[in-house]
Parts: sequence; structure tokens; C-alpha cells
Amino acid sequence: MRPLPFGLLVALVTLVLDQATKLGLLFVADLPLREPVVLAPFAQLIVVWNRGVSYGLFQQDSALGRWVLVALSLVASVALSVWMARAGSRWLAGSLGMIVGGAIGNAIDRAAYGAVFDFVHLHAGAWSWYVFNVADAGIVFGVVGLLYDGLVLERRRAPATGERT
Repeated sequence: MRPLPFGLLVALVTLVLDQATKLGLLFVADLPLREPVVLAPFAQLIVVWNRGVSYGLFQQDSALGRWVLVALSLVASVALSVWMARAGSRWLAGSLGMIVGGAIGNAIDRAAYGAVFDFVHLHAGAWSWYVFNVADAGIVFGVVGLLYDGLVLERRRAPATGERT
């Protein structure tokens, strides 16, 4: 499969998994009434409505702030999709696809609910990680994939003379 269709497929799968888990937990499992749901000694499902961006930064309580974040997510998704269309490898396209799918998934939440629905809480003793969702995980894995592509795979693709292409 060529890079662009692969990246679009990854974006679609990320988006569908994100929205399916959110809709299932909100409206089928009724997590808001059943929380916390303990999955393991270090993991639980809880309900957190994030009105900001990653790690709760830049909290937006106004309608304007909400729609600015939706617009920024969509602009970033378009820009990353253009990059994906130019990607020379499935790895790069797939990494971008995870970010695009996650950004659109969180934008849908902001448009529909006014905030992003986060629900996975990882912790150990007094240590607690941020609460996140499938879209957030897709964005993080996508960024890790971009770093791997740029730091490792790009060097392997460089010509034998040592010049970068």
C-alpha cells in the first residue's frame, strides 16, 4: 500500500477507535455514573472533561476559546494531511495519520460537548499520570513515530556519502 492511502487508513482507524470508545463509555457503559472502574491496580476508567489542550494546558471556558481550539485542531489536521500526501514512507504517513486521527477525534469532542472526554487514568502509589483517551494516545504514538523517522530512519535513507536527502 502506498504511503498516502496507508496514512489515511491509520487516521481513520485512530478516529473510529477514539470515537467508539468515547461513545461506548459515555452512552453504553454509562461511565459517568459508574466511575471509577478499576481495570488493574495501576489503571482505572474515570471521567475528566478537558477544556484545554495536552495535559490540560490552556484551559478554555468560553465559547470563543472552544471554537478556536476546534479550528486549530482542524488547521493542524489539514497541514499534517498535506505533509502525509508528500510522505515517502508508510512509517511517516502512518505516524502522521495517528496524529491527524487523534486531532480530529478531540476536535469532534470539543464541537459536540465543549470539552474533550478523557477516561484512562494510570497511577502507581502516589504517582499519577494524566488522564487521557485513544486520540491522545494516537497523537503521542504519532509524535514518537515522527521522532523515530527523523532521528533513525532518515539516517538509514541517507546516501552512502553521508549526505542527508
